[in-house]
Amino acid sequence: MSHELLFFGGFILFIVLMLAIDLGLFAKDNKPISLKSATIMSIVWICFALGFAGILYIWGHELHSITDLTTLKDIIAKHSHKIDIVENDFAKSISIYNRNLSLEYLTGYVVEYALSVDNIFVMVLLFSSFGIPEKYYHKILVWGIIGAILLRCIFIFIGAALIAKFGWILYLFGAFLVYTGIMMYVKRNEEEEVDPKNHPVVKFASKYFKVTHETDSGRFFDIQNGVRYITPLFLVLLVIEFTDLIFAVDSIPAIFSVTQDPYIVFFSNIFAVLGLRSMFFLLVNIIHKFHYLKVGLAFLLVFIGAKMLLHDWLHSWGFETIHSLIIIIGILAISIIASLMFPKKVEGDPLSRP
Repeated sequence: MSHELLFFGGFILFIVLMLAIDLGLFAKDNKPISLKSATIMSIVWICFALGFAGILYIWGHELHSITDLTTLKDIIAKHSHKIDIVENDFAKSISIYNRNLSLEYLTGYVVEYALSVDNIFVMVLLFSSFGIPEKYYHKILVWGIIGAILLRCIFIFIGAALIAKFGWILYLFGAFLVYTGIMMYVKRNEEEEVDPKNHPVVKFASKYFKVTHETDSGRFFDIQNGVRYITPLFLVLLVIEFTDLIFAVDSIPAIFSVTQDPYIVFFSNIFAVLGLRSMFFLLVNIIHKFHYLKVGLAFLLVFIGAKMLLHDWLHSWGFETIHSLIIIIGILAISIIASLMFPKKVEGDPLSRP
């Protein structure tokens, strides 16, 4: 148990330290994030995520303090890892287990990172609808990510507890993801809109707090004539947190299709969320070019849902985590390449291709 606490505690300490550095270096000046800075930070977070996969590949068994074959078998059964260990060879079995653990983590990370792109579409729309100056984007996103980490931590461990007690809930998750993917495909061409005045979160906040429309201070709260007001920056932060809860309903069950180890779900989810802020600034001006990405995400959700529904049969057919990772990357790659090869037609532009 001490190893488990050290592993998890070290991860949390690292996240807190990185967020503190992020807030201290970038948010205090309220300056727009440049493309160069966004690119560097995106690369840094991806490298951290890949580095963590390496840690799991070498020391993954330390996460659950596995010291013998009996404990290893118990953990494999508890978290439904679809692997076959080597009897009477603990070292070889640990190697197989750690390799699978790192693959599960990487697959979950890619799934969550891909689904996070859909968040970017919504965030761009929210900032535009609420009239938030670009220089405040970073501050809102960092605090939004902190809130998302806390909420997802609760969601993940509740989900793990439900799955452990009610195994059939995986089939419910799978059916829900298939339905969500189909609906995403059906509605792929619908324009999303946000009405700042009539959004349920804004209505709720306005009912209990005084709201100012001034954004010049760059603060979440303003005091005017001795009265505390919440600003549009705080309203957008609340809406982003509410939106992330909705997205978590899709993304967290999706990762449980890859692994039922709550720590791996948590690690892959949090690394993807942490990379979302830099990815937003990297893609904010070009996200519209990837118009087939929603189609790709729709197929991704259907595949993940189907995998949850058929996981026992797939394992008996020799379908492993590495195969899921290859298919997921393939779906995303095809949607991105198709978007670049066949740009969306712009009305009134005779040079644009269909």
